[in-house]
Amino acid sequence: MSLYTMKEILADARKRNYGAGFFNAVNIEMIRAYIRAAEDCRSPIIIGTAEALLKYGDFDWIGPVLLQAARLAKVPVAVHLDHTYRFDTIMRALRAGFGSVMYDGSVLSYEENVRRSAEIAGIAHPMGVGLECELGKVGGLDEGEGVRGENIYTDPGQALDFVEKTGADFLAVSIGTVHGVYRETPKLDLNRLAGIRAKVNKPLVLHGGSGLSDDDFKNCIKGGICKVNIYTDIITAAANAVRKERDLAYVDINEKAEAAMYEAAVDKLKIFGSDNTY
Repeated sequence: MSLYTMKEILADARKRNYGAGFFNAVNIEMIRAYIRAAEDCRSPIIIGTAEALLKYGDFDWIGPVLLQAARLAKVPVAVHLDHTYRFDTIMRALRAGFGSVMYDGSVLSYEENVRRSAEIAGIAHPMGVGLECELGKVGGLDEGEGVRGENIYTDPGQALDFVEKTGADFLAVSIGTVHGVYRETPKLDLNRLAGIRAKVNKPLVLHGGSGLSDDDFKNCIKGGICKVNIYTDIITAAANAVRKERDLAYVDINEKAEAAMYEAAVDKLKIFGSDNTY
């Protein structure tokens, strides 16, 4: 099957009211688990990597494997570069053939986030590549020296201005989710999400999806979220599966981990309502 773009998949998700799952990968076992889950669920899927994960799977290796796996899949698969802060990393993804990239300027001032995001859009769009940006800040990412970033909620009043000035194709919003493991039960601001959706006619993205309840996911998708990012739930499933075993050979450990990640991905695709859409 030909390579799809995130723009194509999210356009279908908006039209048919389901959420498209995005899954980060750092090795071949993760990629195989995601593709097999999508094929068995007859679901489109988005796979990729992020700047912080390149220490586990270097771009020169993981990039081509992601693209080839997407091309060989029996369902629509898009390849996306997640949270990225460096210009040179984004350029590597553009040159490699990724269909979309995320520039994360959420730690910057509003004005600087707008300026840099617009600059990236001016490079990506002529190459046919979609751009995801973040307005506000989804907490939980390591900001250095063990400091976890705190949430800054997306301002609905700024959302339209941001999209118009930057040319962003997809907007990641902060409505109460955090990256990684939740320290307490999340409380999502669905009214804020509704306010953003009313102003922005672009696919909205939910980061920090791991740890949310099924109802949380469904309410967010109903409220306008088109793309849901999942990572921690996947690697936690793999770790739990391996932790139960003793005296396994390395290849058997990989097999156990891959099977657990497959099951976790299937579970998410069904919750998001993207199963049986292809």
